[in-house]
Amino acid sequence: MSALALRDGGAGPALDPLLVGDLLAHLDVQVVSAARVLEIVLAQSAAIRGRDVDAVVRHVAELQAELERRTRLEQDRARLLGRAAGMLGIAIGDVTVSRIAERLPAHEASVARTRSAELNGLLTEIGREHACNQALMRQELAFLDHLLHLIDPVPALGYASGGTRRTMPPAGSTTRHTLDLQA
Repeated sequence: MSALALRDGGAGPALDPLLVGDLLAHLDVQVVSAARVLEIVLAQSAAIRGRDVDAVVRHVAELQAELERRTRLEQDRARLLGRAAGMLGIAIGDVTVSRIAERLPAHEASVARTRSAELNGLLTEIGREHACNQALMRQELAFLDHLLHLIDPVPALGYASGGTRRTMPPAGSTTRHTLDLQA
């Protein structure tokens, strides 16, 4: 029997050892990718806090590239879930690491659960840090908007936040507000 020999103890249909190996390898790849995303998000956070615009833009590009790789990983995941669902005799949406682990020897089940927990932890941390980065960016952009309005109180051309178009005031119509002190 291979190192991924499956338990034959009435826990349900046996899983193909090749599928088990593919699932464990896929979890490894997912963990590495999620760790890379977290690394990028943390670097982006430091760049935002340091107001390093070039680094923020560079990290956005890195994040987009990693998210494209993750899209391919999700496609692989969907195929693996389909294979597992077929072998387990359940719907794809019902496939979980716990259900797969029930059909594995103790060591492989432990490895699968550990990798899954690590991946879930990384994804939770990514979500938390990304939300923090979004809040920091909103804060920085609001401050920049405030500064620009202090420098040039005439609204810039373009569109207002309500969707209305801003236009230049007519030439020669400088409106100065003065107090009429004569009664």
